[in-house]
Amino acid sequence: MALNSIILLVAILVGIWLFLFIFPINIWITAIFSGVRINLLELVFMRFRKVPPVLIANAMINATKAGILDVTTEEMETHYLANGNLPNVIKALIVADKANLQLTFKQATAIDLAGRDVLQAVQVSVTPYMIVVPAITGVSLDGIQLVAEARVTVRTNLGRLVGGAGEETIKARVGQGIISCIGTAKTYYEVLENPESISKKVLADGLDSGTAFEILSIDIADIDIGKNIGAFLQIDQASADLNIAKAKAEERRAMAVALEQEMSARVQKAKAMVIQAESEIPVALSGAFRTGRFY
Repeated sequence: MALNSIILLVAILVGIWLFLFIFPINIWITAIFSGVRINLLELVFMRFRKVPPVLIANAMINATKAGILDVTTEEMETHYLANGNLPNVIKALIVADKANLQLTFKQATAIDLAGRDVLQAVQVSVTPYMIVVPAITGVSLDGIQLVAEARVTVRTNLGRLVGGAGEETIKARVGQGIISCIGTAKTYYEVLENPESISKKVLADGLDSGTAFEILSIDIADIDIGKNIGAFLQIDQASADLNIAKAKAEERRAMAVALEQEMSARVQKAKAMVIQAESEIPVALSGAFRTGRFY
């Protein structure tokens, strides 16, 4: 009899647990007292769709308490089933709403599913942050090398966050702009005296187009003088000219030696001809004596 009572008690407890698991009444009651109207059967069906009812209920409660009323449970379920980070999306919507930023649930879920941290993106949009551009080396028209370091203050552009380029593009464009500005300066004095001219020119080029950020300011943190590239080039040019002159001088010397050798050969040939002619005189005289021809 006692064993039957224990089995019955266990069966009742299991039945109650199973009932509460299938019918999440505690979650439903919490939602009702939080001002969120969710159908109990809808919470039950969420379990069959493999969606945690507590996650959807908490998200709805947070959104309702924050005054975000244009989000439905179906949209939340869809985002969860798409492997989205639903709590992060809701937090981002709350932060955006408090900061008077235009961000809809559709935009937030698109940003989240694109692999970006939507909450961090909203926070950066509210509180701009700084991108450190590595040292950029440029050469002014007078041949002096300058090394500049820049700090770029940006904030997130929520409208271009999906499909927009990231920080590396900002760094590359700012670096290119700095090199261009230094390269067009007549002397390095102009750059050292007015570094803000670089910032203004680069900022006016619209370098944030097509990126996920909006550039607020570009500040030149430091400019150092590098090598005198013009002097090195002049030295290299002078060395090249010297080598060319040496080569031409060697060519002229070789030609003079060849000409001297040729003239020496001609003189030797002429001497040989004279000697040959002189050797023929006695023969001619003896022939004249024999024939008696001395005219």
